Amino acid sequence: MSGNKEEVDPRINGIKTKIRVVPDFPKKGIMFQDITTVLLDPKAFKDTIDLFVERYRDKNISVVAGIEARGFLFGPPIALAIGAKFVPLRKPKKLPGETIFEEYELEYGNDRLEMHVGAVEAGDRALVVDDLIATGGTLCAAINLLERVGAEVVECACVIELPELKVCCREI
Repeated sequence: MSGNKEEVDPRINGIKTKIRVVPDFPKKGIMFQDITTVLLDPKAFKDTIDLFVERYRDKNISVVAGIEARGFLFGPPIALAIGAKFVPLRKPKKLPGETIFEEYELEYGNDRLEMHVGAVEAGDRALVVDDLIATGGTLCAAINLLERVGAEVVECACVIELPELKVCCREI
């Protein structure tokens, strides 16, 4: 560290260089942030997981909740490394058995996240994982769903943040 400014971990810049930007996908005007290119580079993928593990290993996280679908790529290795269980938060009708859900609004309609009843318990300390935070709507739904069953959401972990978009999620 020098002065009051924090030095940026060099791994972060390495990861950033591996994220591919695809113009006009899935529709014109969207600059799609493609994390699959991070997965193609073992060092960048490991660095991504390691940065999260270093941040959360001593926070007594008992559950890592991954948002479909890219949260499923980053969540399980983080959960294993910190000794937490992994819980998938899925789109409607993808989980067998009894589920609970949280609905949320999108620009073009509504959607919902579901999880198995009993997968998360009151008192669990949760980390929510996804690849990207844009408007925060999906993250808010995940937080609400976990808190409804009595979990304490410690933080949300996303590989990419789009600061130019207004985030509607409250501070944790």
